[in-house]
Amino acid sequence: MVGIGSKWWARMLSIVVERPVRVAFFGSLLLSLIAVLGAATVGRDAAFYLTIAQDVQVDGPQAAFAVFNWPWFSLLLAGTHWVSALPIELSAYLWCALFAAGTCALLVDCVRQRSVQLAPWACLVVLAMPAFNQFRGEILREFGFWFFCILTLWLAMRWQARGGWLRAATLHLALVAAAAFRLEALLLLPALGLWQMPGLWVRERRLALLQFVALPLLGVVVGMVLVSATGGFSSARVAYYLDLINPSSVLASFDLLREQFANSLINKYSQDEAGRIIFFGILAAMAIGFVNICGPFAVPFLRGRNWQAIKRYWHEYRPFAWAALLYLLILLLFFIQQQFMNLRYMSFLNLLFVPALALALQMFAQQFPRLGKALVAVCLLVMLSNVVSSGPGKVQYVEAGRWMAANVEPDAPAYFDDGRIGYYAGRGYRLKQLTREAAMSPAHADKFRYFLIEARGNEPWLTSWLAERNLRIVERFANRRGATVLVITQ
Repeated sequence: MVGIGSKWWARMLSIVVERPVRVAFFGSLLLSLIAVLGAATVGRDAAFYLTIAQDVQVDGPQAAFAVFNWPWFSLLLAGTHWVSALPIELSAYLWCALFAAGTCALLVDCVRQRSVQLAPWACLVVLAMPAFNQFRGEILREFGFWFFCILTLWLAMRWQARGGWLRAATLHLALVAAAAFRLEALLLLPALGLWQMPGLWVRERRLALLQFVALPLLGVVVGMVLVSATGGFSSARVAYYLDLINPSSVLASFDLLREQFANSLINKYSQDEAGRIIFFGILAAMAIGFVNICGPFAVPFLRGRNWQAIKRYWHEYRPFAWAALLYLLILLLFFIQQQFMNLRYMSFLNLLFVPALALALQMFAQQFPRLGKALVAVCLLVMLSNVVSSGPGKVQYVEAGRWMAANVEPDAPAYFDDGRIGYYAGRGYRLKQLTREAAMSPAHADKFRYFLIEARGNEPWLTSWLAERNLRIVERFANRRGATVLVITQ
């Protein structure tokens, strides 16, 4: 049996070494399938996108823009349903799984183009790194953003090697597709421009540089013509990003943040240093978050010699490096303006660092063969933990929503603590206009016939409120850990 097991592992290892791109693609699909099968509910963002797609089916594309100012992912889902008749939720999971698989395969192939020996290590990184894989069971427009951004970089590397107007054009088309999912994808344009900048001083590269800039310049000219013809252009999403990078807006936000922090300090000397503390504190928080979602792939960098991987990354994967630097700047501006950081936004930075992480992992395995095998085993366990959940899930939302759909008239006014209850009730996911406290206050409580809230039911504040309003708990739904949704009405 031991011999059979050894042969099986040897065969699997040879497949990974010989076909790392295929393993990354089909391994990614398998991991996504496992994650989706274990998902009890969709996330809030997913319910929002799915509801918009459902509204498009009924009221047309204009319904999407009335709710969200960048609804292209939802329009893709609605179009897929119209063409294939697949349920919108199923088509969303399929698109996200395909985008994830494509992202993994393209990243591994980008590494393979530079080093065949490094590709299997990159395959392990893309399939196990928590930054990317912890979201496999969710429906997110980030999957499309990640895929088309990596596709843009993959096409850029092929265009760099072979040239051609058609390859340059497809590169920019992929970039436009990425921006349709998240507008910050446009940072790849200056990143690739910085990568090509040295070509200005090399005669043989000037034609290539012309190929790269021609289509964006044409787009700018056409855009200016359209703006002048239509009398202007307005988009809340575009305005938001322009404000995000506006120096005066950034400085105003930073000054506000500095003043808020300084007012919380006792020592005057510390107040004078509030700006530095805030700035370096933000950088430290981002660094900690980055390392955290790298998972075990950050371990090789504990050895100083392995930092040479960053040097090789800069020289061999320059477009990735420029994109990472500019995206880090975008994250910094976002942190200053919004005063919070979602690790999901940082995941793209980790994806851009996949070649560096693979290089460091390879170095570590060569330096410490036994520890390298142990680290690979840990990475495989992390790969499974990313997609296998032992938690109870939020099944109470599903059960409460289905109860509403079966027992309550569709137009009966109801307040939902979590909008996903409304989604599973067939009412769609609607952004909350009122907090629970406001909805249950005397000013608004009479507007609702039903309240579906998260509580245990025996809280003193709830008992007194029920008696005061002459209401009662008619149903309750709980998961294995006791998280409960109460249905309250007369």
